Amino acid sequence: MRIGVRVIPNAPRTAITGKRGDDIVLRVSAPAVDGRANQAAIRHLAEVFKVPRSAVQLVSGERSRQKTFEIAGLEAGATPDPSSEDRNNG
Repeated sequence: MRIGVRVIPNAPRTAITGKRGDDIVLRVSAPAVDGRANQAAIRHLAEVFKVPRSAVQLVSGERSRQKTFEIAGLEAGATPDPSSEDRNNG
């Protein structure tokens, strides 16, 4: 399943904070340097969708805040597990 994600780096904590249109808004505590924000986004998406990190691939937007991720093993319409948000502080 492909999902659109608006990634905002340098946040106080890593969390999904809402939606913008059809896209998820994901704030990550990592800076947008050397791909660290992308890796933080992959780790967080894997956790909230309960899939291994290897199942989450960045398809487009490597150097943009607007990104598309492919998450293997998810059915269309899957939603993040909100209970994962409380455990994640960056």
